[in-house]
Amino acid sequence: MDTADYRDTLRRLALSDERFMETELGMGLDTADISQLDAKTYALVRLSAALAIDAAPSSYHSAVEPALAAGASIDEIVGTLIAVAPTIGMARVVSAAPELALALGYDVEGAIEVREGEER
Repeated sequence: MDTADYRDTLRRLALSDERFMETELGMGLDTADISQLDAKTYALVRLSAALAIDAAPSSYHSAVEPALAAGASIDEIVGTLIAVAPTIGMARVVSAAPELALALGYDVEGAIEVREGEER
């Protein structure tokens, strides 16, 4: 593998490139038909799994986009984090919240810094 190849491979893996994962790694990622779940439920279940396993930030984006496309509201996506909280634990929830927020287009850590600056 030459330099360009490994860099492309790592970039595609970091981005959760589903086409790459399926064609190059033999990992069929789309089990929607087999699951017999509607698209929104399927997307929210996959988001739940990403939350539970301490997924990379790009995985949150890969989970949020199909959920929104399937008609899930932002409240339902945040509600998914709340629903799995008792199972995944408080430390995991606290760690996942900023990453999920970024996937939804909200920089919660930036907002916290601003609020802390205002209180001083």
